Formats: sequence, structure tokens, C-alpha cells
Amino acid sequence: MSATSTLAMTHLVTLADELDKNKVTPGVLGFIVFAVIGAAVWLLMKSMNKHMKRVDFEEAPEPGKAPAAASAECPKGEERTA
Repeated sequence: MSATSTLAMTHLVTLADELDKNKVTPGVLGFIVFAVIGAAVWLLMKSMNKHMKRVDFEEAPEPGKAPAAASAECPKGEERTA
């Protein structure tokens, strides 16, 4: 370690020793921030559920396979076009 980092560490260690661990609490501001984050997550989940209910998904057939229903509709003598 360099002399500068050693000096910085000794200052930080002395500050940490002076701190009373029983007096450190998040307080009202911590509660407000936590409540706002919780409300934001709840609103985002509600919005996501609403959007997911609107999704109408039909899986497209694989490109190598012709669908059986579409080939049955065309007569045998005619060629099927896209």
C-alpha cells in the first residue's frame, strides 16, 4: 500500500470507531424511499399484468413444414401460392 492509502485508511478507521452503531437508523427518509420503491414496483407489476392480458400470441409454423389445413384446402391440380 502507498502512504496515501494508508493515511486515508487510518482516518476512516478512527471515524468508524467513533460511530455508535445503536444510533444509526434509516429514519423517516429511509422509510419514505422504501415505500416509494415498493409502490413503484406494485404499479409496474399491475401495468405489466394488464399489458400481458392484451397479448394475443399465435405461434407461427416452422418454415420447413407446410400446415396440413392449408394444403387440404387446395385442390390437387392447382399449385398453392403464397
